[in-house]
Amino acid sequence: MILSDKSIRQYINENKLVIDPLEDYQIQPASVDLRLGEHYLKLNENMVSTMSMTDEIEYVSFTSKEVIIPSNSFLLATTKEYIELPDDLTAFVEGRSSIGRMGLFIQNAGWVDPGFKGELTLELYNANRLPIKLISGRRICQLVFAQTTTCCERSYHGKYQGQKKAVGSKIFQDNE
Repeated sequence: MILSDKSIRQYINENKLVIDPLEDYQIQPASVDLRLGEHYLKLNENMVSTMSMTDEIEYVSFTSKEVIIPSNSFLLATTKEYIELPDDLTAFVEGRSSIGRMGLFIQNAGWVDPGFKGELTLELYNANRLPIKLISGRRICQLVFAQTTTCCERSYHGKYQGQKKAVGSKIFQDNE
C-alpha cells in the first residue's frame, strides 16, 4: 500500500519516519519531494580506463551550490534530506516529471529498504543534447513510501547504511 500525504504526516508526527530538514510544501499527495544537496561525485574518467565489479572505482568529489551536467554525462549527487525508515516502510525514488522533461534521468538504486538511515545518493544522467544546470536546494526527485505487510525480520544494515554526502559504488565489497 502506497502512503498518502495523511499517512506520511502521521508517520512523521509519531517519529517513526525521519526526513530532515523537511518543509510542508515538500509533502505531495502520495510522496515527498526531496531536494538536491551540495555534494557530488564524478568518475575520474581521465585516470581510469575501465570499471569493474571487483575493483574500487575512483571518483572525484566536489561540493557546489550549482553544477552543470554536460550532455550524455553521469554524476552522483546527494539529497539535502537525511531519512530514516522504520521496519515497516520501504521507499522508492522517482524523478520529478518536470525534471524528466528536461532530459535528466534520476535514480538511486531504485529502492530504499526498511531500516535505511542516511542521505540518498542520486544517480543523475543527462540524456539531452544540451548541458543542464542544477541548483542545490531545488526539488529534484520524489520519495514514494509503501507499507510492508509486516515489519521485516532483518532491516537494512548494508554497506550504505548511515551514508552522508554522495557515495560511490561499493560493489567491490560484495561477497559472491
